[in-house]
This record gives sequence, structure tokens and C-alpha cells, in this order.
Amino acid sequence: MVRRPYLQVLRLLVLLIALLVGASLLYPSESKPVDDPSHIDFWKKAKDPRAKATLESREITGEARHRTTTEQTINKENRRQPKQYGAAGMKIVHLDLKGAAPKLLYLEQIFSLLHTLGVHGVLMEYEDMFPFEGDLEVLKSTYAYSSADIEKIQDLADRNQLEIIPLVQTFGHMEFVLKHDKYLTLREVENYPNSLNPHLPDSLKLVKEMISQVLDKHPACSRIHIGADEVYYLGEGVETKQWLSEHEEDRGKLFLDHVMAVSSYLTTKYPGIEVIMWDDMMRKISKETIQQTGIAQYVAPMVWFYAAQFSTDSVEEILSKYLESGFRNVWFASAFKGASGAAQDRTPINLHLQNQLQWLKVIKSLPKFPSLHFQGLALTGWQRYDHYSALCELLPVAIPSLVICAQTVRYGSFSTEAKTTSLQTLGFKDIDLEKNVSEGTGSFAGAEIYEMVCHIHDNLKSEITNVLQDNSDIKGWFTNYHRKYHFANPRNLERFGNKVLKVHQKWEEYLAKLRLQMENIYFPDTVEEWMEENVNLYMDALRVFVEDYKKIVQLQAKPKHK
Repeated sequence: MVRRPYLQVLRLLVLLIALLVGASLLYPSESKPVDDPSHIDFWKKAKDPRAKATLESREITGEARHRTTTEQTINKENRRQPKQYGAAGMKIVHLDLKGAAPKLLYLEQIFSLLHTLGVHGVLMEYEDMFPFEGDLEVLKSTYAYSSADIEKIQDLADRNQLEIIPLVQTFGHMEFVLKHDKYLTLREVENYPNSLNPHLPDSLKLVKEMISQVLDKHPACSRIHIGADEVYYLGEGVETKQWLSEHEEDRGKLFLDHVMAVSSYLTTKYPGIEVIMWDDMMRKISKETIQQTGIAQYVAPMVWFYAAQFSTDSVEEILSKYLESGFRNVWFASAFKGASGAAQDRTPINLHLQNQLQWLKVIKSLPKFPSLHFQGLALTGWQRYDHYSALCELLPVAIPSLVICAQTVRYGSFSTEAKTTSLQTLGFKDIDLEKNVSEGTGSFAGAEIYEMVCHIHDNLKSEITNVLQDNSDIKGWFTNYHRKYHFANPRNLERFGNKVLKVHQKWEEYLAKLRLQMENIYFPDTVEEWMEENVNLYMDALRVFVEDYKKIVQLQAKPKHK
């Protein structure tokens, strides 16, 4: 009886302790993590009763505010921020991949060379070498790069501190697109695949999809070139003729409206991106028309001239016009290859050197235009004049020109220092620019092809011509008539036979070695095309001659074949 009250008190005490422990777990002490909202002034002020209405308002709109903040964060993260290169501008090398696109192994060597030359970026004109997908898959060539290849190219660029700038044609030079049945109806002129009809809804849709696929595979890209040069036959399509009749025949506005649509799409979808375009179509457009469209707020022109002695005064006039039209940024473009003939096989280095020197004069004149920001110079390396033309000189053949041109731009002239550095880079003892002849064996990537192509250029045609056409014995005893009717005396054929056979064997062996070198760098279609255009044109005649010779000698002077 005495111990019962004591037990009840003990039970109450235990219950009280349990309640205290539970309360401490539900309501922890004032010790808080550093990112707790109550450490932020906004939340502290919310405890004030006078802020109750404001707090409720914030709670109501919290979800919408969170959504807006998230979108802003995403846009900020995706905003592309082009690197600036100061008053000297960005130095770019253009690689035209619409013909003779090299394998990645060779691109790796070229990117390393570009880094050595002080180049900042590569203007990649993929054309049909890009791995287009979905509805656009038809655009890619048989040997197009894969998506993994595109990633590898960007990795190689990063490793060599190079910025990749994709070039996507969006108006003219659309042959690789408009040649396909699927897109025939989008041509400006039915018979010609050159230019896009800007007044068909599917035209802009097509361009947007092309651009999106390219940029989505270049997530770090902060600049893009939209082409828009040489828009041939613009205004000759049915729809555009109708448009012109309603707009005072203003072809300038017709052109700029499409460029504006493309550029505004780009800057909206990819905030911060810089848009570049070729300038040639704008040279004849009035500054008033350019001003009215507002295009200067969206795109920067790249002024191009590739001749050895172009007029610097004319360029200054163009720059004055662009400045008055509202442009504040401008790019220039020279050429190190592919601008001296549609079927050129050997690069005329001195021509391209003179072109760089002219551009250096223009650059030195830029203080006349203090409001115009010089963005950079692109050394273009054209591989075809257009999608249907023959191959220009191969990239390995043009490396000496590239090195000399790049060093000239780097040093501001083709000084003794620029020449010495160029020779060291190339592995040459000397080079005669007037005669376009080098001394010594080159050590640069593709030097073997350079040497062999130079040898072919200098000797193949002349040797075959000499042995087949300048031989009096052949003219007397082995004419086309003799070969047609298999009618000849072996005694007479022996006068020239051994010489012809030796020349044939020598060149076949040499060309087999060249083919092996080319196959290390190029895909099979390039090897075949270059051989057809530069070798078989002469070798086929020699091959057929040798075949006829061997057949007729074996006949041992039999009567005419009927």
C-alpha cells in the first residue's frame, strides 16, 4: 500500500521525459545548415506580421516564379558566348569539305599544324559530309562523317585550341540539297539546283532543320556562317517574280528578307550566337534598303576577294557603305587554295601570297573606320567552285601555300622571319615562289602527295605526249588506222615498242604508289575522281596504245582484220 503512490509518480516522470524527448525531435534546436532559407533576408522579413499579405502572394505565385527562373537559368546556361580576339582579330582557316574531304587521321595532323601556325579557328563547310538525320538523311554522301566523327573533330579542335565555326549554306550554293527529287520543288528556277526559292514555306523550314541539326551537334559553337553568296537566278522564279512586281522590283529587299528570317531564327533559338555571311550579294544593294531591313543587328558580313591584286580602294568603298548601313562588325576572307582555276591541280603559291599582302593593306587602313570592328580574317581553301565542278588542288598539295600565307598574316608581311619560319615548318631548304618550286623533301603531313602531284603535273602529260604523238615511227607505221584493222609489221613496231612499254610501266608503278598515299588520307571516291581528272586523261591513251601494241605484235603481220 505504501509503494503504490511511488510507482504512480515514477510512471508520470517517465511519461514526462518521453514527451520532452519527442518534442525535441519534432522541434529541433536553432542550429541550422548554412543553406537554410531562414538565413536569407527574404525569409526573415516574412516573419513580420506586416509581411503576411506579401508572403501569401509570393506563395501563390511561387510555382510560376520557379518556372520562369528555371527557364532563365536554362537560357543563360545555353547562351553561346563568342570569344573575342582583340584588335588583331581572329585568324581562321576554311576547310571546304564538299569535295576531297579528308579522313579524321589527316584532320588530326592538320589541326595540329594550324595550332602551330597561330590559327584560332576552323570554318568547316561540311556540306554533304555532315551526318544529317531523319528527313534530311538523303543529303549526306556515301562517305559522310558519323556523329561520332563530328564529336571527334570537336575534340581535336579543343585539343589544339581551335574554335569550330560551321558553315551551312542557306540560300545560294544549295546544289547538294536541291539536286534531290525530294527538294526539286524548292528550286528558284526549275532547271537549276543553285538557289532556294525564298517564297515557299518549306524553304525556310528546310533551312531551319539543316541549321538545327548542325548546331545541335556543335553544342559549344558560338559562331555560325550561313553562306548566302552567289544566289544565282534570284528573282526569276514564278513566286519571286510575283513578289517583285508587288515590291517595286526590289531584289535587294528580296534577298535580305530571307537572310533576315534565317538570322533572326538563329539568334532567337541560340541566344548569343554570332551569325556571319558572305557579303557579295550586298555589294549592289542600297544602304537604304539594308538599313530598312535591320539586318545589321543580326549578322556580320565577311568581305571576300581572292585575286592577287584586287583593288583595296574598292574594299574601302564597300566598308564605308556597310558602316553607313548600320554594320559594326566585319570579317575579311582571303584564299590559300582553290581560287585560281576550277580544275587546278597545283597551288600557285605566289598568287595567294599576293592576295594576303593586299588584305594586310586593307587591315592597316582600318583606322579610317573607327566605328567598324574588325572581327578576323578567314584564309579560305576551296575544294570545288560548286557541287558539280571538278576538284581543285588537294589539301596536301596546298599546305606550303597555307603555311606561307598564314605566316605572312602572322608577321604582317612575308619577311625574312616569316619565310624562315615557313621553311622550318614545311621541312624545305628553300622555295622559289616565282617558279613555284621547292628545294628539299618536305616533312609536313601529306608531303609525299605534294611531291608526287608536283612530279605528275610537271612530267606526266609531256612524257606521254612525247612518246605517243611526237614519234615519227608511230606516225608512219602505227596510226589509228593500223590499230583499227590490226594491220602492222612487227619489225617496224620494234622501233618504238620498248620505249613505249618502259614509259608505261614506269608510270603505272609510280601511280600505284600515289594511290596508296592518297588512300591513307582520302575516301575511295576522292581517289577515283582525282585520278580520272588528272591522270587517266593521259594514262588511258597510253594504256589503250600498249594494249593494241601487244595484240598486234602477236598477230605476226597477218592481213587486215575485217
